[in-house]
Amino acid sequence: MKLVGMFDSPYVRRVAISMRLLDLPFEHANWSIGSDQARIAQLNPLGQVPVLVLDDGEPLVDSAVILDHLDQVAGLARALVPASGDARRRVLGLTALAAGVADKARLQMYERVFRPPALQHEPLRLRLRAQMLATCQRLEAACAAREGAEWLVGDRITQADVTLGCALTYAIETVGVPFDELALKALQARHAKISALPVFREIYMRFDAPVIS
Repeated sequence: MKLVGMFDSPYVRRVAISMRLLDLPFEHANWSIGSDQARIAQLNPLGQVPVLVLDDGEPLVDSAVILDHLDQVAGLARALVPASGDARRRVLGLTALAAGVADKARLQMYERVFRPPALQHEPLRLRLRAQMLATCQRLEAACAAREGAEWLVGDRITQADVTLGCALTYAIETVGVPFDELALKALQARHAKISALPVFREIYMRFDAPVIS
């Protein structure tokens, strides 16, 4: 399989880390949505990454779709999202919140980087930031409830841990997260713990805003 996209994207990164955790080998095409837009559009007309090109040439788009496919390939015993029950609901809920942090950070970044200063809408940016920080506070409560536990849900790493680590790194590097100001101690500690894992250190690229031509 071939994974298209740069590792400074939290969506590409969470797919790559998931594939490594699931022992699913892949070729990495380090393509930018800026300079490589034409090549990406041939695989995904939305022009977005990640794209996972399967062995038969079929392109899968959207990281949530890709992650669901990877879990099916890996099998129920190894999947990063539990198959059913309370654990599945908790993992999916926390994953959605963490991905939402990345989404709100990305929209703030787009407003600042891609829109001319005269056209930037500060009320929108503030609204997006407030939504991102409120979600961080919800995640803080979840992390505090699991203080001392190795993982966010259950006794092994799940997609909740993977997405939290990738999303928070992206938010920190693009728009900043005021951990001290909001007393997000448990969230900060959980992020540091996840980020220290070898696979997270290996599959990492500091954010570099794409240039849209």
